Amino acid sequence: MSGRASHTAVWTGTRMIIWGGDSGDGLTNDGGIYDPATDTWTALSSTGAPTPRSGNTTVWTGTKMIVWGGRNDDGDLNTGGIYDPAADTWTATSIVGAPDGRYRHTAVWTGTRMIVWGGGVFPPLDSGGIYDPATNTWTAISTTGAPTPRFDQTAVWSGTKMVVWGGQSWDDGHLDSGGIYDPAADTWTATSTAGTPAGRSGHTAVWTGTRMVVWGGAVYGGQAGGSYFNSGGIYDLASDSWTTTSTAGAAPTSRYQHTAVWSGPKMIVWGGFQGYSQGGAFVQAYVNSGGLYDPATDSWVSTAGMVPTARYLHTAVWTGARVIVWGGAPTPRRAIPVASTIPPRIAGRRRRGREWRPRAAVDTPQCGREPG
Repeated sequence: MSGRASHTAVWTGTRMIIWGGDSGDGLTNDGGIYDPATDTWTALSSTGAPTPRSGNTTVWTGTKMIVWGGRNDDGDLNTGGIYDPAADTWTATSIVGAPDGRYRHTAVWTGTRMIVWGGGVFPPLDSGGIYDPATNTWTAISTTGAPTPRFDQTAVWSGTKMVVWGGQSWDDGHLDSGGIYDPAADTWTATSTAGTPAGRSGHTAVWTGTRMVVWGGAVYGGQAGGSYFNSGGIYDLASDSWTTTSTAGAAPTSRYQHTAVWSGPKMIVWGGFQGYSQGGAFVQAYVNSGGLYDPATDSWVSTAGMVPTARYLHTAVWTGARVIVWGGAPTPRRAIPVASTIPPRIAGRRRRGREWRPRAAVDTPQCGREPG
């Protein structure tokens, strides 16, 4: 499996599945299964797989992976596939009643169904759909009271509702608004904008079990610069209120297109892309630093030790004990196929061994040369 960026990853409970993305030589529709217990890779069948793409979403149902949407040379896609790792087989998702094709959208898994919303870019969308894999059917989501059309937003599942926040649109720029979608009632409720973080995209969001933590991102200005954030907010769904996250101490530097996972007590942020002014010029850089955020104490602890090379557009999954980081790009269209793991600190100490440990790149040949 070639190195790539803008791919997707899910954790099955014992293994990580990677699929799709941009290898630097073109879009892909292949993938691999990584077993951290044996540090080995197994290729996914490409028979019946969705067409090559990037910007798609992926969810894990408990037994299968659902891939949907994205974009390729033919435009925005409303197709997808269900991958069964036990049988190594693909089944196409229905396009009957499916939402319009889109990429840079969001998807969450409710426990029985997948909810897709937003994305599209040209133009941004405020629509979505609910996909039931048991019946291979789609149900449209109400747009009444929905957040304004956007892409590059985040979405989390609370256990009963989907919470959407941030992103950008061509008309309104970077957004500090969001919405709560209740699939049982097919209704939207706006999230409060009082005390909300500044509007942004390329940020991350995790669900703690009671609250949503949003962090990082940017008001991206391309080569002209922009504003990058090392700030965030904690959204309490029950009280519809925001609390600012600390930027003091070991808080990571500003960045966007990083990853964040929830470990149970903490949010672990790593990697990404940042911009800053230096000597009158705007400098863009990729980072290999991160941090562990504890919302109970509003405090940060830095990640340290031997770390993977700097990158963005990578993926990260939480295994229950470690984060597995894979792929990404250290420079545009240059991808890294090496996976690495990081264990969280416990009571100020690290778990066994070094905090970062490079994982095997067996059957994952380099796309270009990894910078040393």
